[in-house]
Amino acid sequence: MNNRLLITILVENSVYEPDLLAEHGLAVLLEVRGRRLLFDTGQGRVLRNNAQQLGCSLEQLDAIVLSHGHYDHTGGLAEVLRLPGQPAVYVHPAALKPKYSRSGAGPHRNIGMPEGSLRQLQAADARLVWTTTPTEIIPGVWCTGEIPRVYPFEDPGGPFFADAACREPDPLVDDQALFADLPEGPVVVLGCGHAGVVNTLDYVSRLTGRGRIYGVIGGMHLRSAPEARRQATLQAFERFRVEMIAPCHCTGWRAAHSFYEKFGEKVTGCAAGAKFPVGGSATLVG
Repeated sequence: MNNRLLITILVENSVYEPDLLAEHGLAVLLEVRGRRLLFDTGQGRVLRNNAQQLGCSLEQLDAIVLSHGHYDHTGGLAEVLRLPGQPAVYVHPAALKPKYSRSGAGPHRNIGMPEGSLRQLQAADARLVWTTTPTEIIPGVWCTGEIPRVYPFEDPGGPFFADAACREPDPLVDDQALFADLPEGPVVVLGCGHAGVVNTLDYVSRLTGRGRIYGVIGGMHLRSAPEARRQATLQAFERFRVEMIAPCHCTGWRAAHSFYEKFGEKVTGCAAGAKFPVGGSATLVG
């Protein structure tokens, strides 16, 4: 049996290969043991093109996991759910609720799940798996469900709201991460890390009973983070002895530069087209 874990970035803000397209968003394909799992779907404008160019079929997926309910992670869901196959969809209930971002004096911006994706998701009701708690997707690969907010220096990463008037803050309890439990340590895939990167890594460490995190890939929403938070995040990566760091999407150039400056060759680019055969043999635990 092939136990090799391959992670492919299908959608990201930038690209590596000719004929790929970029958009503000994220979509990641995980392949292991003949199973295929899609984590997030970008805005939906470039997902299918990039998947075709990279030779990654979006048909007959085993599962789809949504990190949270923002448009740049859920916009491609409607198209994927119309393709052949009946994948289970793992999502927190709060991901379906309204979400807004303040825009000057208004009108404020709707940044929630697009209507088309919401309709397709509701039509797939029998295949929905609500992930308020840690949930195993395929053997050895889990989503965290709600992530405890332990560290006070971490916030959702921006002024996010649950109402159109932008008066009710959105705590983004729907934010969840994906992790594959490898012998070398867990590999964590983040959508945006709205629950806080350190909160997330700490929670994965507790869930797996592992004192080390082998790899961290994805968006970390540190672009507006103060220096103290960036430094605390770097210290956490050092504490967990992270060997592979691939910041992208909403991480921000200052934070990405800080990772490069501190960890050197352990840090790698993560544009659309990047492929990560993670952790050597990448044999999953379980």
